Amino acid sequence: MSATIRLTMAQALVRYLCNQFTVVDGAKVPLFPGVFAIFGHGNVTCLSEALEAVKDTLPTWRGQNEQSMALAAIGFAKAKRRRQIMVAATSIGPGALNMVTAAGVAHSNRLPVLLLSGDTFINRRPDPVMQQVEHFGDPTINVNDAFKAVTRYWDRIVHPEQIISSLPQAVGVLLDPADCGPAFIALPQDVQEMAWDYPEAFFEPVMHRIPRARPDRDRLGEAVNMLRQAKRPLIISGGGVRYSGAEKALADFAQKRGIPLAETIAGKGAVTHDHPAHVGPLGIVGSTSANALASEADVIVAVGTRLMDFTTGSWTAFSPAAKFISINAARWDATKHRALAVVGDALETVEELEAALDDWKAPEAWTAKGVSEFATWNDMLDGFQKPTNDPIPTYAQVVGVVNAKAGARDLLITAAGGLPGEVMKNWRVKDPNTFDCEFGFSCMGYEIAAGWGAAMADPTRTPIVMIGDGTYMMMNSDVYSTVLSGHKIILIVCDNGGYAVINRLQNAKGTPGFNNLIKDCRVKEPFSVDFAKHAEAMGALTRRVESLADLGQAVEWAKTNDRTTVITLVSDAFTWTPGDAWWDVGVPATSERKEVREAHDAQIAGRQHQRVGV
Repeated sequence: MSATIRLTMAQALVRYLCNQFTVVDGAKVPLFPGVFAIFGHGNVTCLSEALEAVKDTLPTWRGQNEQSMALAAIGFAKAKRRRQIMVAATSIGPGALNMVTAAGVAHSNRLPVLLLSGDTFINRRPDPVMQQVEHFGDPTINVNDAFKAVTRYWDRIVHPEQIISSLPQAVGVLLDPADCGPAFIALPQDVQEMAWDYPEAFFEPVMHRIPRARPDRDRLGEAVNMLRQAKRPLIISGGGVRYSGAEKALADFAQKRGIPLAETIAGKGAVTHDHPAHVGPLGIVGSTSANALASEADVIVAVGTRLMDFTTGSWTAFSPAAKFISINAARWDATKHRALAVVGDALETVEELEAALDDWKAPEAWTAKGVSEFATWNDMLDGFQKPTNDPIPTYAQVVGVVNAKAGARDLLITAAGGLPGEVMKNWRVKDPNTFDCEFGFSCMGYEIAAGWGAAMADPTRTPIVMIGDGTYMMMNSDVYSTVLSGHKIILIVCDNGGYAVINRLQNAKGTPGFNNLIKDCRVKEPFSVDFAKHAEAMGALTRRVESLADLGQAVEWAKTNDRTTVITLVSDAFTWTPGDAWWDVGVPATSERKEVREAHDAQIAGRQHQRVGV
């Protein structure tokens, strides 16, 4: 009979996590390097007891909000390019539900995070317990079932032995390039305390390596033939390129073959701004250069992208006759819009595609067009970012100053509001993998928390987090977390008086300002928050600036500081970097406002240009 060790379920779970390892840049490292936790009655007596015993091996970091600590774990995963995984642990009830939003972020963006939540008693003896939501027709349901819609793996442990089969499956999902996403495990309170004789073999150290699926030879051959016939090929570089480590391979492939390379939001930063093949970001928050090439391209090679509407201009960015080759580790993402689905790892597939193309290159005139269009776009950026003495600068000008002062390895982070579009267009990436715009879920509140996680992931570089005043008001408590834990970020807060970018959309579709800018809300009297004083109260160093020149000096000062620094300034709520892509949104078919009716007619006309796919 094999040797066993008697542990509680919570102790066994923690011991298992401590014995999972992976290789990053040739070095053996823990697969799970830490835990973000907020303890409540559903996890403080058992799970915290187990975590306390290994606090030097598996560090536990106290969060301020369950959603933000899980977002910090996601920011960590993005900074590590999915090679290491943080754990987020909470009690049952509102603490668990607070993490559902973060699970949605991870699920949309194909990012790994292990979520552990307390749960009600399996024996039901004390029911209903505090924070239990009862379902009269199904007593097995509680708030943790809400995670089923936003996780790749879900389990509830109803016997201590079950973690022996459950935990390896959860790890498998977290590390699978195709199925990657959040894994959730519910831990009932009475099961956490139960002791069980676990096989010692269950706790043997395991070295995990992320698998690389190679493409089907026949599909790759079809892709080669399709590309050989292309006269105007275009590459779309998505987030999967970065997670595969295919940045250099794809950049070299594009340059050697003369194929212009555009990028998605998740893919921005796989290549530097000035790479010879780079033609800028694509789509609604994209460049005129990439959009012009997309409209003429006859074969599009989409690598590691799920082709969301902001990338495709709601499927109006391409010619109806254009053909797609979709290279993706996930079959779901590869098999979209009648694409030739080449299911495989980005790095392996690009290398095999390169080897099979022999001496083929894109026509020189097409390659030159990419260079010319991108040069024109760069001239436009210079114009958008031109300094001014106006006391209220535009986002483009603010981004230009911060970008100019940022170090090559500094990581830019943003997620929601007007800044994603502005940094996608105006931020010129200096080093690969220094850009994180969470726009798969566009989660307000991701930014500061992700900065904390990213600073933890790589203390040798400084995250620069850019947000608007609306996002700051929604979730700012991790300014305190970064100071408390010693993980420095630089936070730029652009105060434009409310939810300015959604006000822009509202106005553009015929409705006057309503409930977005503070001045247009039902308030007694509008007033501005002093964000610098608020952040200072949480321990940050702060500075309120009044001009672009002051902003540049403040960023230089912030880089010399030993802790999180917050810089605030008033910015323009009405001037945006122009775009030339179309976006499909719902507009009322009837309204008393002429402007709304006209906007609806324009929307219907725009839909006539959409590619109809499946």
